[in-house]
Amino acid sequence: MLLQSHAKLYLTNPPPPQTCSSTPMCGGEHCYRAGRAWEASLMTLHYVCRFQAHDSGRGHVWCFHGNGEGQCHRRHCAEEAGLSLHVHVCSPEAGSGSPGHQHPVQGLLGPQSNGARAGPAEHVQPQMYIQTPTDPSVKLLGAELCRNEGFRIWLIQDVLLRMPGVQEYIQQPILSGLRDKASYVRRVAVLGCAKMHNLHEDSEVDGALVNELYSLLRDQDPIVVVNCLRALEEILRQEGGVVINKPIAHHLLNRMSKLDQWGQAEVLNFLLRYQPRSEEELFDILNLLDSFLKSSSPSVVMGAAKLFLILAEKFPHVQTDVLMQVKGPLLAACSSESRELCFAALCHVRQILHSLPGHFSSHYKKFFCSYSEPHYIKLQKVEVLCELVNDENVQQVLEELRGYCTDVSADFAQAAIFAIGGIARTYTDQCVQILTELLELRQEHITTVVVQTFRDLVWLCPQCTEAVCQALPGCEENIQDSEGKQALIWLLGVHGERIPSAPYVLEDFVENVKAEAFPAVKMELLTALLRLFLSRPAECQDTLGRLLHYCVEEEKDMAVRDRGLFYYRLLLAGVDGVKRILCSPKSDPSLGLLEDQAERPVNSWASDFNTLVPVYGKARWATISKCQGPERRGLELPNTASFAASGPLIPEEDKERVQESSGSGVLMLVPNLQLTAECFEKAWLSLQVAHQQALPWQGAVHPDTLQMALQVVHIQTIAVSRAGAQPWKAYLSAQDDAGCLFLMELLWEPGNSAVQISVKQSEPRPEALSSFMSVLETVIGTIGDIKP
Repeated sequence: MLLQSHAKLYLTNPPPPQTCSSTPMCGGEHCYRAGRAWEASLMTLHYVCRFQAHDSGRGHVWCFHGNGEGQCHRRHCAEEAGLSLHVHVCSPEAGSGSPGHQHPVQGLLGPQSNGARAGPAEHVQPQMYIQTPTDPSVKLLGAELCRNEGFRIWLIQDVLLRMPGVQEYIQQPILSGLRDKASYVRRVAVLGCAKMHNLHEDSEVDGALVNELYSLLRDQDPIVVVNCLRALEEILRQEGGVVINKPIAHHLLNRMSKLDQWGQAEVLNFLLRYQPRSEEELFDILNLLDSFLKSSSPSVVMGAAKLFLILAEKFPHVQTDVLMQVKGPLLAACSSESRELCFAALCHVRQILHSLPGHFSSHYKKFFCSYSEPHYIKLQKVEVLCELVNDENVQQVLEELRGYCTDVSADFAQAAIFAIGGIARTYTDQCVQILTELLELRQEHITTVVVQTFRDLVWLCPQCTEAVCQALPGCEENIQDSEGKQALIWLLGVHGERIPSAPYVLEDFVENVKAEAFPAVKMELLTALLRLFLSRPAECQDTLGRLLHYCVEEEKDMAVRDRGLFYYRLLLAGVDGVKRILCSPKSDPSLGLLEDQAERPVNSWASDFNTLVPVYGKARWATISKCQGPERRGLELPNTASFAASGPLIPEEDKERVQESSGSGVLMLVPNLQLTAECFEKAWLSLQVAHQQALPWQGAVHPDTLQMALQVVHIQTIAVSRAGAQPWKAYLSAQDDAGCLFLMELLWEPGNSAVQISVKQSEPRPEALSSFMSVLETVIGTIGDIKP
């Protein structure tokens, strides 16, 4: 078997050939003694090689292939440290020593003619391979066996750490590499220590190795220092990571200027673990860090800012000054061509605005959206603009947001409308006028969101109720969305006495109630019509009677039926009882104070600065971090036994951690579950159906749409029918963090308004099944009405 990698070999001016007849293989050919003469030949002639490992039965053979010209050498024999090391450098241009003599690596080069020499036009490929004896104790080439720096690096990187079956022999060569005179060899050897630890995770931590790495923190090469920190962090992970005490912290601070940007960002992260012992020491450290706030690297600036914020937790004015200094780098990052950097910077800007609301107000134009920017960056900028509005820029910001409301992206347009609604709580008149003008466009996605915004606005700002009621007539013609219908029905029910056409609009909804697919709309219609009946009984009595009859006698949804029975019995008890229950306040301006976010102290989020918490949110990031950890083994189902007898789906060593996570009561689905179709079929046939349910469905969805929606909640699509197939089926799988496997079948038949769901479990766990069905219902409810 051949293993390939890349390397470089440098050959030039080989020493004069010597005649050698020490072994029959040489046959009097040119041969060299390994030693300084061969070391001198590994210098300057560029030689791009291909590394191959070959087991010849007599030992391990490492071969280099490359392009170059030079004198042909058949064999180098050397003895170092009592080992027999065979080095062959061969070329097709070399003739065989005798008739019938075969090239040592002819299988790699191809057949050659006896006595033939390569012509000028032929492709010359010299080769070198190194062979070691079969004794396991001498299978490895230690780094000290070769005096060439590049060769020693190659031995550690490609041979010691990558060759299979030699892990037990790698410690001594790596320890030797830590003391190597060449800095690049020390860099590779330090990282090799972490790799060696990963290869022997079950073994105890070697105290001598840890002490050696700690001593290398004072190495003259700055990259060696940073690599030592990374290696120690990996090796001591179970013990809390590398320890940063006062001498180490001050040494790292003094070496910061010699590190590159990556090293500086890494060291700043490690320095977070050190707590100064006095105020004087604290400000000495802050003075040393001040220059890094002006670095050209965003990662260094953010790392230094976070260290400032945490060290100066008792000095709020220092924290404010630091945030003022990072304003420029953050604004530059928000305009970066890197979309990822721009998005992360915008998330951090929003985090800073929680504590300093007007921090970026003078730079509000920096957050105007460009047409070429991706959707997620536009949404973040709109959120930032809402927090930067003041008396000086409100008109410019509203005009900018108004332009976004007609964007080709419906989602972005709706986000801009919601943003105007948020600003309307402070600047009501300007915003209501803009929203009223948007209704005149008669576009469904715009009308839906504007009505939802009006519903929230009249509850928090009752002074705008009259303007909203005047703008509502005619909106019902352009609303098809469930949320929009509910908002409009609520407005008609609560403020219907101010809207002349309110009873007749609600009557149209009642006429089409049988075709309504959303139970929430029906329940909102019941409440609104009963409220309007109290203020306009003559116009609503007949409509309310028909609606109650339908809900009690014909409706299949139990929630709607129960709501209808409740209102019917309430009316039987008397109108006064209805008024006491339904005639609640129509608005509550005091809730506006709750909507405004209070200023949060910097210390409440300083530890989350320069992390992914501002991007994901604290709760979601905690969930993601919980899912991270040791990689789980792939799910394997035996071929000869049933699924029920296949044993646990997770390793035994993870049982305790799994039990702790499952005890929290929150369903956590494992991401990236790999289950083949064959394993799914065997498991499906061996298990019994644990749950069956029918969910509303208006047609088969496109397979890509279904797969994308399910991937969000970590449900794997095993197989799915093509769009338009009759009947339409889909098979899904998922696994929770406790090892319980869920197998599902979705079946939709023509003429059926519901999709049949069958679920099977590897373990009988009703709580997990109930939580899983809630997740699945949410996904199905989201995509069930999307047609291919």
